[in-house]
Amino acid sequence: MGKKNEKLIYLEEYVLVNGIKQYLFHSGTSYDNPVMLFLHGGPGNAESIFAYAFQDKWEDIFTVVHWDQRGAGKTLIKNPDKYPTIDLLLMDLNEIIQYLKKKYNKQKIILLGHSWGSVLGSTFIKKYPKDVDYYIGVGQVISMRENERVGYDKVKELIISANDKKSLKKIEAIENYPGDKYDSEFMKKCIKLRRLQGKYNLAVKIGLSMTLIALKSPISKLSDFLALLKGNKANEKIINYLFNFDLNSETAEYKVPIYYVLGENDWQTPYVIAKIYFENIKSPYKKLYLIPNAGHMTMLDQPDLFYNALIQINNQEK
Repeated sequence: MGKKNEKLIYLEEYVLVNGIKQYLFHSGTSYDNPVMLFLHGGPGNAESIFAYAFQDKWEDIFTVVHWDQRGAGKTLIKNPDKYPTIDLLLMDLNEIIQYLKKKYNKQKIILLGHSWGSVLGSTFIKKYPKDVDYYIGVGQVISMRENERVGYDKVKELIISANDKKSLKKIEAIENYPGDKYDSEFMKKCIKLRRLQGKYNLAVKIGLSMTLIALKSPISKLSDFLALLKGNKANEKIINYLFNFDLNSETAEYKVPIYYVLGENDWQTPYVIAKIYFENIKSPYKKLYLIPNAGHMTMLDQPDLFYNALIQINNQEK
């Protein structure tokens, strides 16, 4: 994305959405291409600053728009006291889609939801299917509590088979996980679990390599890192909503085509749970892609295989 001046579409802007100025980053090669809105994870972890590292090829077939949600990234820095609720985010998303449809003269747009973004995306397409061409779920969340339970069991199994006594002591200290309510105790345990999962390559490692990718981004600023630190506090209501989220508690009927692109090494949002749910989905069309040797940041872990899945999805929907 360093070649920004050569790109036909390359724009950072703040748009007035639902009463506050919210950040959008557009990048693409043709106004004829369909528009894909990327819904980032977290909650509170904007992924616009990672875009350059995985989406260059995507722009051959899509105009990709990143939105820093209310309570995340550049939108949080601009609006430090405007915290999200699920209802506010759904209203924000609806307004942004209307804005993008008008801006690019499109009847519908594509939604890609990653991790927490897959919760927002799945919820949105059930409420407002008419504006969405199709939906792509990456690191798809079906049930947060089930994710945590299965992810805990998986890392414990690997720790035992590796005879890693130090880690075994740590995981056994995380008792009654994940519990039945979101509170500070759950967050402490979750952070400890993520470290152990990271050690065994089952979850995203927030270490040097991820930091370097963010630092090299042509759109990153120091304030983006401050926003990450403030993300949990700003998104307390959303994390509480996410903790109790369970797609199994409602109908698996969708009015738009559904695609899941899942990492075979993803045990942060375990692909095994999404795979079972996917079998029950009723939609105009559906297809699941399982990406080998890829974890929760599937598009960063295996960019070529991920892009191949996108090509197939785009060809199916032409």
